[in-house]
Amino acid sequence: MTMTAKEFILTLEDVDKTFDGFKAISGLTFYMDVGELRTIIGPNGAGKSTMLDLITGRTRPDRGKIEFGRDTDLTGLNEYQINRLGIGRKFQTPSVYTDHTVFENLLLSLPGTRSVWEALFSRVTRAQRDRIDELLQITRLAGQVGTKAGALAHGQKQRLEIGMLLAQDAKLLLVDEPTAGMTDEETARTGELLLSLAGTHSLIVIEHDMAFVRQIARKVTVLHQGSVLCEGTVDEVQNNEQVVEVYLGRKHDPKRHL
Repeated sequence: MTMTAKEFILTLEDVDKTFDGFKAISGLTFYMDVGELRTIIGPNGAGKSTMLDLITGRTRPDRGKIEFGRDTDLTGLNEYQINRLGIGRKFQTPSVYTDHTVFENLLLSLPGTRSVWEALFSRVTRAQRDRIDELLQITRLAGQVGTKAGALAHGQKQRLEIGMLLAQDAKLLLVDEPTAGMTDEETARTGELLLSLAGTHSLIVIEHDMAFVRQIARKVTVLHQGSVLCEGTVDEVQNNEQVVEVYLGRKHDPKRHL
């Protein structure tokens, strides 16, 4: 089934999740358009990571609906099944094959690769090489094609992992705090990469750095106590009195980081 631009790629309605008496997600309702880049912010404990866990099948909701596309129910699926549907997740700490080159990392991520041995010691097809070349250009890693991933700078590792998600043909990318520990230059490059993917891919980006949020965000969702507090542009969110109260408990200069 082909999704149109007017369809939601992701729907969460009235979702609850409780851990040992703590309600991490409470009546969460969230809609996301196809091709959208959505930024999610919120104080520690707001439910951001749990939300991603629910979408990817790491944990299951106690109640509510989670759908991918028009009618694919995610709540009963395992992680690998959800991944195969085209939902890819990038954690805060890069997860790359440190002893393999950038080229090999991307090769291992291509669809149909069944083992490390098969990927690295079989003949690379022209289609595979062309796709890897395309990903190297997208991630600005062409100059490091033969470099072992473990030797890359932190920002380069982050971009490589995003490239690995793209190699898997992920339609929805869930990106958790991609700029943590980066220099200003690496942060800017990562922002440019994510912006370049919007439209052809759908992205949820969780981030704390409001300067970075301002660089990439078109629509921001604020989570608080496991539900949506508000949504809007960066300026609307930063000037929202409820958001200010949640973050700081007092009035503040909206130009400062939340």
